[in-house]
Amino acid sequence: MPRPVPETIGPYELGEVLGRGTVGTVYRAVNKETGKAWALKILLPQVSADAEISARFEREIEILEKLSHPNVVGCEASGKTPASDPAGARWYYVMELVEGGTLANLLRVKRVLDWEDVVELGWQLCSALQHLHNNGVVHRDLKPSNVYFTEDGVVKLGDFGIALDTANSALTEQGKTVGTWLYMSPEQIRGQNLDDKTDLYALGCLLYECLTGRPPFTGAGFADIFEQHLRRSPVPVKKVCGLVPTDLDAVVSELLEKDPKKRPLNARAVQGRLAEALMRKEERALERDDRRANRRREQKVSSQGGKGRTTPDIWALDPPRRALGGLLAEVREQPGDRQAGWGTVAMILGVTVALLALGALLAGQG
Repeated sequence: MPRPVPETIGPYELGEVLGRGTVGTVYRAVNKETGKAWALKILLPQVSADAEISARFEREIEILEKLSHPNVVGCEASGKTPASDPAGARWYYVMELVEGGTLANLLRVKRVLDWEDVVELGWQLCSALQHLHNNGVVHRDLKPSNVYFTEDGVVKLGDFGIALDTANSALTEQGKTVGTWLYMSPEQIRGQNLDDKTDLYALGCLLYECLTGRPPFTGAGFADIFEQHLRRSPVPVKKVCGLVPTDLDAVVSELLEKDPKKRPLNARAVQGRLAEALMRKEERALERDDRRANRRREQKVSSQGGKGRTTPDIWALDPPRRALGGLLAEVREQPGDRQAGWGTVAMILGVTVALLALGALLAGQG
């Protein structure tokens, strides 16, 4: 069966398929001149002749090319395949290859993240979103599967297939609902004009899921989920997970406000609030250090005076905080632990049932 794309496109030699969508396929590609690996996305043959889809793909390229930020998947090159392509000339673009997995992968393994890791994640996402919004871009589809990681824990926001360029919105259909149900803002559901506040609502949904193990609203179908986004308030994060600081709970609640005007001013303001949550933790740690030093002085005096015995210092036993990169490394090293655990349980149960059945059979024969 012939391959649907050429073996090479320009200087890029195509390798394995990294992903397939409704309009395009992403390949691992190596620049033959430099030896560097990239990801190459190209329109599917069956949709390449559709003028509107082709125009939208071209708009996605234009949006990527106007963005340049450490927390956004970068675009290296773009163009069209030659007319000799069996499927005709098709748009493609070459982007940064990010191989640390996605937030969706991480949540499937960990389900719930420590709040400090969520703050680190949110901090980097806010940096990416502020860059988008400064350049007139609304992502419109912020969700775990569109949040990528490098192997050392740098967050990369990707997939701009339905992103809105507010400076050039000729392709935007007024009144059309686009996005992913679980992360859509009320104004997005209503098909209203959107600004950067819709991405902040999606960020709130994403942070809520990372902290609690579930999105703020779930249901049997889109109608049920939409109704909740429009009219219901989510259960506060702190009621689901009591370890989450009150100030972080407040940030997520503000992000999930139905009225865009009641949400934080911008992503930079959210970033500052997240930083404050960690700063307060550090302040508490310094206070504990002071108490620890005082206890040690008291213990030393007590020991020298022969009064009582020295007690263990529990604060000295606290492990250092794990960086987001360390968390990802841990997941990569043990990707199948949860499944293996359930497999072991199933095997034990099976053996137990078999032994019981054998015992009953022997008892009956006796």
